[in-house]
Order: sequence, then C-alpha cells, then structure tokens
Amino acid sequence: MQSTYERMGGIYTLGADGMYYPDLAVYEEEEPHYGKYGRMRKAFLKEHHAGLYSSLLLTGKLTSHLNEIDDAANDRMELLVQQMQKRQHIDEALKARDQMTWVGAMNNIRNAAEEVVLEQLIYS
Repeated sequence: MQSTYERMGGIYTLGADGMYYPDLAVYEEEEPHYGKYGRMRKAFLKEHHAGLYSSLLLTGKLTSHLNEIDDAANDRMELLVQQMQKRQHIDEALKARDQMTWVGAMNNIRNAAEEVVLEQLIYS
C-alpha cells in the first residue's frame, strides 16, 4: 500500500539507521525572493490552510507560490496607490505647499491600498 506522499510522486530513501525518509530534495524550487506579503501569505497558509500549505511544500511549489503572491501584491499596491493618489489629487504641488497634509494623505492611501491587497491576495 502506497502512502499519500508516494501517490503524489514522492520517493523514500533508506537511511543509515535502517529507516526510510522522504526524499524532499527531488523537487527543484526556485530561489525565494518574496518579502513582506510572501511571508504574510506563508503564515496565513500555515495557520488556516494547513493542507494546502503541506501540499505546496511537498510538491516543491511553495516558494514559487509565495514569490508569485509577493510580486502580485507589490504590483497591486503600486497601482492602487497611484490610482488613489490621482483620484484624490495628492501631487507634488500639495507636497510643496503643505507637507504634513501630503504625508497624512499618503499614509491613508497606503493603508487603504494595503487593506485591499491583504483581502484580495493574501487572506483569500
């Protein structure tokens, strides 16, 4: 009878102590370059979707998934901030005229954009 790991294509290697260990080095993972949003997604999957997390980990797709999520989240943040900034008329002229108002408005925009990103990409 095959284990779940074997049905997923995994193989076991006989260790020096006579025990069989899963050969996790079979899968070639890409280099991790994810940042804040990738780490948040990883923590979310670990805590709330353990099955999906284990599946991605065992098939060697976890790092690529986290890289993809992080890249998409950063791109979406940049786009949303630009769109909100344009819609609310927050520009360099305001920055030159009233720097504190500009800082407050930009903080509000970044926070609102991050809420959208977290809801749509990280915690879904």
